[in-house]
Formats: sequence, C-alpha cells, structure tokens
Amino acid sequence: MNKIRSAIAAAWLALSLAGGAHAQATPAPAAAPAVSAPVSKFHIRPVDDAWRTSLPRNADAATQAYLDRLPADVVARSNAYFEGGYWLQLWNFVLGLAISWLLLRRQISARVRDACTRLGRFGFARDALYGVFYSLASWVLSLPLDIYQNYTREHEYEMATQSFGPWFVDQLTGLGVQTVAFALALGVLYAVIRRTGERWWLWGTVATMGLMVFVVLVGPVWIDPLTNTYKPVSDPVVKAAVLQMAHADEVPVDNVYEFDASRQTTRVSANVSGIFGTASVRLNDNLLRTSLPEIRAVMGHELGHFVMNHIYKGLCEFSLLILAGFLFVKWAMDALLRRFGAAWGLQGVADVAGFPLFIAVFSVFMLVTTPINNTLVRTQEIEADRFGLNLSREPHGEAEADLKLTEYRKPDPGPIEEFVFFDHPSTRHRVHDAMQWREAMGTP
Repeated sequence: MNKIRSAIAAAWLALSLAGGAHAQATPAPAAAPAVSAPVSKFHIRPVDDAWRTSLPRNADAATQAYLDRLPADVVARSNAYFEGGYWLQLWNFVLGLAISWLLLRRQISARVRDACTRLGRFGFARDALYGVFYSLASWVLSLPLDIYQNYTREHEYEMATQSFGPWFVDQLTGLGVQTVAFALALGVLYAVIRRTGERWWLWGTVATMGLMVFVVLVGPVWIDPLTNTYKPVSDPVVKAAVLQMAHADEVPVDNVYEFDASRQTTRVSANVSGIFGTASVRLNDNLLRTSLPEIRAVMGHELGHFVMNHIYKGLCEFSLLILAGFLFVKWAMDALLRRFGAAWGLQGVADVAGFPLFIAVFSVFMLVTTPINNTLVRTQEIEADRFGLNLSREPHGEAEADLKLTEYRKPDPGPIEEFVFFDHPSTRHRVHDAMQWREAMGTP
C-alpha cells in the first residue's frame, strides 16, 4: 500500500497513529487491502506445468508439495523478518507513549496551545495550528525509528530499491500530507468535542468516520500520485485479461492503470479503489513482471474486495471499534485529568493540549484490540481470496503468488500467532484454500 496513503489515513484518524499496528501494518480501511509480494528474488524451487498437473488431488498433500518448494534459508529469513515486526509494533507503541509523556510532563503541549491561541483567533484555527505542531514534533521524534524500520531494515532484507535521498524526499512529501491532514482532523475533532459535551465520544466517532470517507474519496486521485506515476497499462494481454474479469462482475471501469512502485520496493501490489459508483483498477510494475496466471489471481482478489463492498463494510466495522475506543478514552481521560490535569496544564477533554494524552490512551486500546482488528481485515482477505479463485479460476496462479509472500510474511505460523499478529491469512492457509478449490473443481 502506498506509504503516503497510509499516513494520511492515520492522520485523519489522528488517534490510531500511536498504536503502531498495520502497516503496515494497520491497514487503513481507506482502500481495499492489496496483495503484496517481492519480485526480485523468489528463491523458490521452480517447477513447470507438468509438476502442477501431477500434484496430488488431495488439498493437504498438494499444499505441502507447494510449501516444500521453499528452501530452509528462505523460511528462516522470512520468519526472522516477520517476527521482528512483532517487536517493532511494541517499540512503536512505547515510542508513542514516550512522546506523549514528554509533551505532557514538561507542559510543552500546554505552552504550544497558548502560543496557538495567540496566533489563531478562533478555536478551529488554534486546534489546526496545534495539529501542525503535533505532526511535525511526532515526525521528528519518531524519525530515528522510522529510518531503521522503513529504510535500513528494508534494505537489510533486500526489499527496498531507493537510496536514502529519494527515500527521504518521499518521507518529506508524506510529512506534508500528514501535516495538512492533522491540522484539519484536529480542528474538526475538537470542534465536535466542544459542541457535544459529554457525548463527544459518539459524535467524535461520526466525525472521524466522515473524515475517513473523505480520505477514501480523494486518496486515489490526489494523494497516491504524489510519489508514484500512474498510467494506462501498456500490455494489451494483461489489460484485456483484467478488464474481462472486471466486466464479468459489472465493475464500472474501462481501463487498467500501472504505477512505478519498483522505484521504491521489490514488492508487488494492486488495488481496486473508489466509492460512490467510481472504481479504478491499478497494479504496480512489479506485478506486471510476474506470470499472467499470477496477475489474474491477484487482480481477481482485488476485484473481490470491490464487488463485495469491503471498503464500506470495513468502514462500518472500524466505526464500531472507534466507538468502543472513544468510550475507553473518555473513561480513562476523565480519571487521568482529575489526577494530573492541573500539573500538565490541561483544561479538560476539550483542550487540544490534551491530545497527546488522548492519543496515548487510544493507542493502549488499539494495542489491546490488535487481534480483533487483524481478524476483521484477515476475514475480508480470505473472502477476497475465495472470490478471486472463482473469478480468475487460477488456483496455481494464486499458490505461486502466495509462495512469494514468504519473502516478508511468515509462511506457516501457529494458530494463535496467526490470530494475534496476521492481518492477512498465512501462506499455508491461502495455498490450502487454492488447492481445496482445485480439488473441488476437478481442475488440473
């Protein structure tokens, strides 16, 4: 998923940022989640069509045959990368709490609020100016971890293609988008809190979801092109294959677009974005370098997200999570403000200077509910996989793409591990679904 897209979605939410979860991982519901895999170094034992045809009909045996093509060093490297992500979730969470503590404990936040009050005549202007400050401060304080997590580590695992200069320019572009988003989001959120009093948690949820819908609407048009170039797919075979699947399910598109993700990463990605009757089918240039069965399988999956209205369903599901989170924030902030509010220079929940406390408490809620959030997303991914199999009729294309996920996603986790940490089904799960479809349909 485009990094700026993730940043602005999180900024609109303003609250789930410190939870540090999808990314990568926290998949923002702003777009149907993409299927990703690196293309530069498969390290998977190659096979031909005769091998695929000779696979056992039994789904369990065929799945194991696919997984046996993964060399031990590939599995070990994948496990190390993915399990390291568990620790990064924790460090991002701890860093978020530390930033909030720094801003509150030394009354930096209260002093910035006072300065913003002198500069902004109205409450919205003051809160928007504070949003600018918080965006810049949190970005600077998080920069060392961000460089390690998203630049150094990605290069160590050979999944990044940018040198530091272009990478940092992209980060600055994302910062600009994030800062504008924070300004608007905090201006709207705190205006709602002031006007609705004790029921701010309910109307704050409504406002937050409205902002997220706005992100879904403008992201593909105005945000994504800031760091990538989009153009119609030049390969007529790929274009015809994808449009044939789209039209079979009445997806209202007449073109397919590609974008130059290879300038940043070796992973493939694709999405079908759009709401309110619009749709845009997009895949990156790394995916175009794979086989046609894999492209059909991946795009069948992405079309499934659109046809099954996963964007709308995801927004509705996440709104319930936000509602519960805001209720938790109300309870916790009321208690914390009674005890520490005066020492921190805060004037109540409607005081924008309390935003670091707001986001710290909300991040605790998001961390605790990580398995719930991941399960909601993972369920949609499973549904899209099965839709894609019925649409593309490419079980081997699906399995081949799934094997490539082992470059950055642990292929065979335990059931508890998958439930807690996986926002997509594991490689074993996805290959097994493909082989079950193959067995049921009686295809080669």
